[in-house]
Amino acid sequence: MFSGIVETIGKILHMESSDGCIHFRISPLMKFDDLTVGDSISVNGVCLTVTNFTDTSFHVSAVPETLRLTNLGQLALHDSVNLERSLKLSQRIGGHYVQGHVDGMGQILDIKHDHGSALLVKISLPEKLSRYVVNKGYITLDGMSITIIQSAPDWFTVTFIPHTQEATITRHYSIGTMINIEVDILGKYVEKLIGAYTHAIPH
Repeated sequence: MFSGIVETIGKILHMESSDGCIHFRISPLMKFDDLTVGDSISVNGVCLTVTNFTDTSFHVSAVPETLRLTNLGQLALHDSVNLERSLKLSQRIGGHYVQGHVDGMGQILDIKHDHGSALLVKISLPEKLSRYVVNKGYITLDGMSITIIQSAPDWFTVTFIPHTQEATITRHYSIGTMINIEVDILGKYVEKLIGAYTHAIPH
């Protein structure tokens, strides 16, 4: 479980493909001094398992299903990624509950400055996710907990404040960039519970 508050940016030091998987070695800009093998870590919003680590880097692998659903398969050597270690029970949750289970990808359609240094970004939305995206609701983009400004059936807008631009990979975004999307899990639970209730009502 994650909060959607990116801790630091990581750089891809090595990539290797094997049996449909991609194995990454990533170096975080901020030292992660408490990693252990088996830990969960969010890489661009994707929950991956640490398989090995050193003082300056860690190893994770993305399986074929993950590569189909996310932008990890589009990464290249020396690319930057958003990183967040899993939550501890004693931590404050600055964002919202994020599973690291990406639902699909959206493409940046437009970027413009919003009355200063903030960026207003328009992103395409897969049709299957449209019902979970609401104005002023939460959404996770490449592991970042972001508030939705405006939503439509096939797109939505968000704002990236200057701090987010400095602390995450949003500084590298441009029109056409593909972004990992995870919708708020609460919407899915509500949908399932209401569906079960309506099916249980005698007709």
